[in-house]
Amino acid sequence: MELLEKIKEAGVIGAGGAGFPTHAKLNAKADYILLNGAECEPLLRVDQQIMVVYAEEILRGLMMAGECCGAGKAIVGIKGKHADVIEVLERTIQALGYQDRMEIGILPDIYPAGDEQVLVYELTGRIVPETGIPIAVGCVVINAETALNVYNASKGIPVTRKFVTITGEGPRPVTVNVPIGTPLRIVMAMAGLADLDGLAVIDGGPMMGPLLADPEGFVTKKTKGLVVLPQEHGLIRKKSRQMTGAIRLNRSACEQCRMCTDLCPRHLLGHSTVPHKIIRAMAYRKEADESCTPALTCCQCNLCEYFSCPAGISPRMANTYYMGQLREKGIRHQPKAEFTVDRNREFRKVSSKRLIGRLGLSRYDRPAPLTEADIEIPVIGIGLKDHVGAPATPIVREGETVKAGQKIAEMKEGALGVSIHSSIDGVVIKAGADQIMIRRQS
Repeated sequence: MELLEKIKEAGVIGAGGAGFPTHAKLNAKADYILLNGAECEPLLRVDQQIMVVYAEEILRGLMMAGECCGAGKAIVGIKGKHADVIEVLERTIQALGYQDRMEIGILPDIYPAGDEQVLVYELTGRIVPETGIPIAVGCVVINAETALNVYNASKGIPVTRKFVTITGEGPRPVTVNVPIGTPLRIVMAMAGLADLDGLAVIDGGPMMGPLLADPEGFVTKKTKGLVVLPQEHGLIRKKSRQMTGAIRLNRSACEQCRMCTDLCPRHLLGHSTVPHKIIRAMAYRKEADESCTPALTCCQCNLCEYFSCPAGISPRMANTYYMGQLREKGIRHQPKAEFTVDRNREFRKVSSKRLIGRLGLSRYDRPAPLTEADIEIPVIGIGLKDHVGAPATPIVREGETVKAGQKIAEMKEGALGVSIHSSIDGVVIKAGADQIMIRRQS
């Protein structure tokens, strides 16, 4: 079986983003394969730790991914502040004999260094076209955990476990390696958070992660972090803001200072992103038309909303509003032919430390050590559409006994997606169109 097919069969998807199937991403021709080890979201601690513990496997997986897409060069993107991790990676590159084809790319400690388009520019000097993806400039990007899963797939090991940082209000922040489908309540209890009364949970990083809709949910292949904060925390209030309230606030309080635009990471790369103009359009109740299409170039990083704006309004939600209106009308953005990086970009990068302070998260910025604690999970719930593409189809029935690593759902021929596997030994208690639940055998 070829590696791309093994990756598909193992169920490998992007482990820290939207969950795009990795076999489809690697089915391309690229000059560079880039490892996204930036982990630019504040407080998360997964990549920086697994790149030490699994350095050889991750670098081998990165090289394998590069071979799939014909990349001549592999670059490991990591922030310079992680000197101990860089030392391990450099030593491992030498030991594996990869030094002629792989190098470490030092990233500044800024947000969002892990945005694919920012990462591509920082590591290669190439600018991804607005509304485009890295392959448009000969680059493919995967993150550290995905590279580890590619390596495992080459050995016939499917994706059945996930690394997750649990931090915030808990007494013992921790990064855990748990079976996919583990109840979130159990994971949060590992950080000492058995009672969530008066607390809210961000599903992912503080910047881009949404509020967790259901604390009774389960760990997915995309779960990267759980940030638990008091319900009255300013960040939770901002994430709770509804579109109607955001529109009203934007229309009444925008100063047109253009800080949202001047600090926008995409605007600084020369893209058309101009949130202050989109808010102006909203203030004048402008109908969505071709003049509003720069809203479609927004990457939803939330820097404008949570850091840049001195008035506390919602530039990102203005972009989101017009995105929806434009898509309903079928109006697309026509990208510029050329892009010129803003000459002030170097002076307008936002440091992670400043961002954490502005978010009111400084007291939560602490280690979350990796633990391999093996806990007994009584019941798991695995979603069948937690990836980009079509949902997988169950191939097991209720009452059937399954083993950890056994395939329990697969994709229809020709559809975009991946196979799904059980993460524990047990008995299937639900095999629905959206989810498979398995009870551990006693």
